[in-house]
Amino acid sequence: MRPIRLPEPPSPTMGVPEIFEGGAYSVIRRAVVIGNGSPGSENQCIGLVRALGLSDKHVLYRVTRPRGGINEWLHWLPVSLHKKLDNLIRLIRIYSRRGKLGPLPLENGGGGSSVGLASVLEADAKQIVTMARQTYEKDGPLLVVASGRDTISIASSIRRLASENVFVIQIQHPRSQLNRFDLVITPRHDFYALTPQAQEQVPRFLHRWITPREPPDRHVVLTLGALHQFDSAALRSAAAAWHDEFAPLPKPLLVVNIGWPTGHCRYGADLAKQLTASLLSILASCGTVRIYFSSRTPEKVSKVIVKELADNPKVYIWDDQEPNPHMGHLAWADAFVITADSVSLISEACSTGKPVYVMGAERCKWKLSDFHKSLRERGMVRPFTGSEDIAESWSYPPLNDTAEAANRVREALSERGWRIRP
Repeated sequence: MRPIRLPEPPSPTMGVPEIFEGGAYSVIRRAVVIGNGSPGSENQCIGLVRALGLSDKHVLYRVTRPRGGINEWLHWLPVSLHKKLDNLIRLIRIYSRRGKLGPLPLENGGGGSSVGLASVLEADAKQIVTMARQTYEKDGPLLVVASGRDTISIASSIRRLASENVFVIQIQHPRSQLNRFDLVITPRHDFYALTPQAQEQVPRFLHRWITPREPPDRHVVLTLGALHQFDSAALRSAAAAWHDEFAPLPKPLLVVNIGWPTGHCRYGADLAKQLTASLLSILASCGTVRIYFSSRTPEKVSKVIVKELADNPKVYIWDDQEPNPHMGHLAWADAFVITADSVSLISEACSTGKPVYVMGAERCKWKLSDFHKSLRERGMVRPFTGSEDIAESWSYPPLNDTAEAANRVREALSERGWRIRP
């Protein structure tokens, strides 16, 4: 009897079926994104998922808080406690009205404040764990990517309950117990508190209360800025989509992105006046100036700029109407001016390799000051003074944090015997 010869596994050049590479259970084909409703946080998650090739294979869940009234003062509470307290307040209102009830506010605030939430699933750790376990044999492991303080307890619970079925990534520093996650991706400046400069700024008796308390270990991926969705392919697509609007504009095109004051970067109408004066000084070297306000830009800031520049024929101020031109700005701008408060806006602009001028960095403190120092040392940004010639271009190696973080994710998965399906 002639022996039966089994076929050899295909060569790498022919493409290797999953059965020869550790089985179907080692291949990640889908992802869950857990957000907190903040565009900045969710954009980082979706950017990483996109860089891993799973942009069309992910589901967005969201951790929501009660909104409206007293709830706006309770965001410092853990989400679960906040929701319980909100339910208690609602019950008290019911009994206090003694049957004279009008419609109660919705859990998420009602009155239009929860627009868009109907199409997003509420994040529930047990539900996601059940889904990961039940679909493991058919679809393989589940990648979970979360960002923002409110998502930490959900993401860590998923890993604790289904560690054999999931790979959990937390973006932005969770402040403590990093081993609750398979991987943590966070900017270097989140560890600023451990530097000698930071230690000198804080009284010694407060050191034990400042986080983080431990340096990054091997499962922490450090980036320079924030992750985002705008890779070269996205910019090429945006350039084509916005061609008809931006191609005819006189060059050079200067895009001005204005954010909002934060705890680490405070400013008001004074900075707006300084920015306006500087823009008027460099208008002669610009073909077109397009100004983009954040949805959270204070009115006292925007009013100053609109009053001084809205009637200038070279200046266009976005009116907050759809479509949002942000991606078109990134693709077509010749240079950027950005207020120093926004790590996300600056990171996105620096990924283009084009000139980025920062307004107000001298007002930043603590870790945000360290972020700007790192960018200046790498030649990625310059201060905006009003003496620039926008027609004079300069460049640097584009910031590539998202792609580099995606490579680190693949390496970590490989150590576990898993991989992302190509």
